[in-house]
Amino acid sequence: MFSTTPATNDPLTGASASFRKKAADSFRLYRHYFMIQLKSAMQYKTSFFLTCMGQFLVSFNVFIGIYFMFRRFHTVKGYSYKEVLLCFGITLMEFGLAEVFARGFDTFASIIGNGVFDRIMVRPRGLIFQVLGQRIEFTRIGRMIQATVMFAYGLAAGGVVWSPAKVFTVLFMLAGGAALFSGIFLIYAAICFFTLEGLEFMNVLTDGAREYGKYPVDIYGKRVLLFATFLVPYACIQYYPLLFLLDRGKWWYSLLPAGGFLFLIPCFLLWRVGVRHYKSTGS
Repeated sequence: MFSTTPATNDPLTGASASFRKKAADSFRLYRHYFMIQLKSAMQYKTSFFLTCMGQFLVSFNVFIGIYFMFRRFHTVKGYSYKEVLLCFGITLMEFGLAEVFARGFDTFASIIGNGVFDRIMVRPRGLIFQVLGQRIEFTRIGRMIQATVMFAYGLAAGGVVWSPAKVFTVLFMLAGGAALFSGIFLIYAAICFFTLEGLEFMNVLTDGAREYGKYPVDIYGKRVLLFATFLVPYACIQYYPLLFLLDRGKWWYSLLPAGGFLFLIPCFLLWRVGVRHYKSTGS
């Protein structure tokens, strides 16, 4: 007689079950990291809220600068005040998301110098996953609030005609931008394997990009636009999709934030090279 009992040793089924189990375990562990960091931040509530307020006010100073410049010059290379606020609000939210969740890479020099990375390497979890859990910067919520206010005002006053494609584009810009800035933090961390110290010039690609990102990239000239398109694709998560939102660009511009995710590939490869060449600091 033939058995009708389904086979239980299917390698594909086993691999799928193993993947789901690992994903569930990773999610639970990251939630544990998240709650530990949150409880730690809430131990000093006054300090936490004052720091959040400080982050809000720092970004607000930039907003004031933009406001007074547009009081004198009504447009910048054809972009109005409200369109610039829309642009800067998106860039600031992208950078803020990366700072909240990928701050561990931005402080990686201290992780190496204190010998913490040696302990990370002997644990049975992915290195990148553990570094991500080392630092979750909740105080950047203040900057996110400021960015959200600027973005909401730009949306309300900018005359954007909304459609499902444009809603998707905004969400894709936020995800792609957070991936791009996280990739730059990952490059910063990878370089630390060779220098043991953070290199300040990398701030040009992080804090500098956040500041220059308050205006569409094309106002800085063709060379900068080429750099921001093909080398470090800031334009793919800011300038081109913004043109689509403002009905000035082609429909496929809405797909270009995928460049932020593709940028993670060389960043990850550089990280792997750094890990292979890492030698303990002896701390």
